[in-house]
Amino acid sequence: AGIPLNRPIVGTAFDPAAPGNWSVASDGGVFSFGAATFHGSMGGRHLNQPIVGIAATPDGNGYWMVARDGGIFSFGSARFYGSTGAIRLNQPIVGMAATHDGHGYWLVARDGGIFAFGSARFHGSMGGRRLNMPIVGMAATVDNNGYWLVAGDGGIFSFGTARFSGSTGAFHITSPVVGMAADPDGLGYWLATRDGGLFSFAAPFLGSTGATPFPTGSPRQTIGIARP
Repeated sequence: AGIPLNRPIVGTAFDPAAPGNWSVASDGGVFSFGAATFHGSMGGRHLNQPIVGIAATPDGNGYWMVARDGGIFSFGSARFYGSTGAIRLNQPIVGMAATHDGHGYWLVARDGGIFAFGSARFHGSMGGRRLNMPIVGMAATVDNNGYWLVAGDGGIFSFGTARFSGSTGAFHITSPVVGMAADPDGLGYWLATRDGGLFSFAAPFLGSTGATPFPTGSPRQTIGIARP
């Protein structure tokens, strides 16, 4: 906040090995905070499509960036395991999640299609199925054997060992969900909305920047960027 940006921030990843984080802009510019080390960026370089997400390596010494066409850019200890950059997609890529062994990743498209690379295994998708709202993000389980997808209305879709712990799909929310992150204990997750509010499901409540009241029985808004 307060720093002039050439392009808006589209994703954040926490350093799993030190107190710090990276934020990435749609032009591939990377900003490092705390003890997180800068390993390179795509800022100032030509991109076929804008960047839409970032994921950190388990050792904290690298990160991947993914573009809307599924192109992957690897920095530091992050290794390239494949991409959809040369594949015609039905819908653009909207996010990614890295495996906890650091040897693979999943990409998710707007229609819920999943693309698995390296040690990441395919456990199912929403591709070809009707969605009330498009998919906006995903998170992986700690055992690498499952993942959650989240839609713009906060609807959650669980695959593999990922457990459904609740969603905002049945609630009226005044700002759409834009992403999610899994609790490291593997039981819950947070959903982030465009206005800065977060919803927690089987995950700690930490406060909120969202000021919108919600109906009785609705999930509590929580704030903070979840660790990977």
